[in-house]
Amino acid sequence: MGERDDIAAARGAADWREVQAPSLDDLEALARATYVTLPVNFRRLVGDIAMRVAEFPEPDVLADLGVESDFGILGLFQGIGMAQDSAVEDTGQLPNMIWLYRRPILDYWAEYEETLGAVVSHVLVHEIGHHFGLSDDDMEAIEKAAS
Repeated sequence: MGERDDIAAARGAADWREVQAPSLDDLEALARATYVTLPVNFRRLVGDIAMRVAEFPEPDVLADLGVESDFGILGLFQGIGMAQDSAVEDTGQLPNMIWLYRRPILDYWAEYEETLGAVVSHVLVHEIGHHFGLSDDDMEAIEKAAS
């Protein structure tokens, strides 16, 4: 490696010295920006759904799902899916929500050769897919349409 190569490598490394991992707010903004790239017909079906980002799933969520590791899930749909929705509105029912878990997402991103945006898109489509009871093939088609 010559001096020019060393200088170019140092400049490239310098770009990373100031970069920090995305915050909770950064990841939520990425999720919202990613959501608008999903096919419009899919988004119309989803309607209003809240998105939240937490560092990790709550211990009771892990226990309910039988997951032992904090890194065991990347996201979670909470609420009433379309298949379980009733014509009568339940009182005290919380709005449907998608949780994204920052640290497991970042860990996954570091382990695989995907962009962070692709990982977030996958988690969103997968969790929304639970809402509609979509098959893996349906969700894969939606992801392809979004990219």
